[in-house]
Amino acid sequence: MSDKGKVSEVLIPIPVGRPEACDRRRFIAGASAVLAAVALSSRQAAAQDIQKVTEAQHGQSASDPGPENELLRQASPDSLLPPPTDQGEVPSFWNSFSVQHRRVQPGGWSRQVTVADFPVSKDIAGVNMRLTAGGIRELHWHDAGEWAVMLTGAVAPDGCEFLLVFDDGKFSEGNTTLISDWARHTPREVLAKNWGVPESALDGVYSVPAEGHYIFQQPVPPPLAEDQAAAAGWKGASAVAFSFPMHQMPPTFRTKSGEVRIIDSQNFPVSTPIAAAHVIVKPGGMRELHWHQNAEEWQYYIKGQGRMTVFFNGGKARTADFAAGDLGLVPRTFGHYIENTGSTYLVFLEIFKANRYMDLTLSEWMRNTPPELIMEHLRINQETLDAIPKNKAVIVPV
Repeated sequence: MSDKGKVSEVLIPIPVGRPEACDRRRFIAGASAVLAAVALSSRQAAAQDIQKVTEAQHGQSASDPGPENELLRQASPDSLLPPPTDQGEVPSFWNSFSVQHRRVQPGGWSRQVTVADFPVSKDIAGVNMRLTAGGIRELHWHDAGEWAVMLTGAVAPDGCEFLLVFDDGKFSEGNTTLISDWARHTPREVLAKNWGVPESALDGVYSVPAEGHYIFQQPVPPPLAEDQAAAAGWKGASAVAFSFPMHQMPPTFRTKSGEVRIIDSQNFPVSTPIAAAHVIVKPGGMRELHWHQNAEEWQYYIKGQGRMTVFFNGGKARTADFAAGDLGLVPRTFGHYIENTGSTYLVFLEIFKANRYMDLTLSEWMRNTPPELIMEHLRINQETLDAIPKNKAVIVPV
C-alpha cells in the first residue's frame, strides 16, 4: 500500500525448487494474509483521513476572512463545518418557504416551492397559504392530487395557515383553473344560454380581473353547519370523508424519545395519492437510520431544529440543517436520519407520493441478515451486533 492510498503490486514469494509450495492451500493462505494486511492498511488510512479533516476544521484551514452571509451561516452550521464523514458532490436537498416570494392579496397570501425552485423534488410540490378571517381561496381545480394539513388557527375567527401538497413536482398555483376563469372566458351569449338568464345579468362576471380573484376578502362566513347543508343539496352529504382528525389518533409508534403518526390510504381511504407521517422528536432524540422503498420523501419542518444526513449512491453523503418552514427531500431508497439538535421538540412531516407508507430501518436489515456477514462487512464483534435492536424503533433512544 503506497502512502497515497493506492494499492501497490503485491508479490507472494515461492521458494525456488519447491513446486509443492505452489499448492492451492498455501497460495490461499498467503493471499489471505496479504488481503488482511491491505484491509488493515485501508482502515487505518480512512481513519487518518477523517482525523486530518477534523483537525483542519479546527485550525487555520477553516478560516474565512472574506464576505459571509451571517444569517445563513448561523442557520447552516453543518454546511460551514460539515461532519468529516460527509463526502462527494450531491444535489441540494434543502429548501425553505421562508426564502420564497409571497403573493399577498386582500384576504391572505401564498408561496410555493416547485421543481423549478427545488430541482431534486420531482414528485411533489408544496404551497404554504394563509387566509384571514373571511378570506377566500377562489373556487378552483387542477390536474394534480392535493393533500392539506392545518398549521395554525381555524376557519374563523382568527383565520388560518395551512400546507398544501401536490403529487406533481411541476405543479404551480399559477396554473390552476379558477371558477372566474371559466365563466369570464366563455362568450356572454353562451353563458347566458347555459344558465337560462339574460345576458344583462352577467355584467358582474365580465368585470372580474383577467387573472381572477385567487384570494379575496369577504365577511366571516356563517356557521359551518349552514355551509354543509348548502353543499349537501338535495342529494345529501357525500359518503366519502375528505378530512382526517390526525391529532385524535394514537401514535403509530412511540418511544421515550418521540412519536410518529402515520396517515395513508389504510386509515384515510381517500388519500390514495399521498401518504404521510407526522413526527415528533424530543431533544436528544433521532429518527433512526432508515430508507423508503416506494417513494421519495418530501419533508416539511413545523417546529424546532434538526439536522439530516442523506447517503447517496457511490459513497457520497451530505449533512444539512433544518428549522421551521424548511423543506427537505430524500430520493427513493436513499438512507438518512433526522436528529433533533435543539432544546425543544422537533416536529416535521414526511410526505410521499404513494398510497402506503413504507420504510425499512438499517437495524432491521442488519438483524435479519446472517450475523457473520454483518460482522465481516462492518468489522464489529458479536457483542456490538447483539446490542443493535432487532425490531424497528423509529425514534431512538428507545
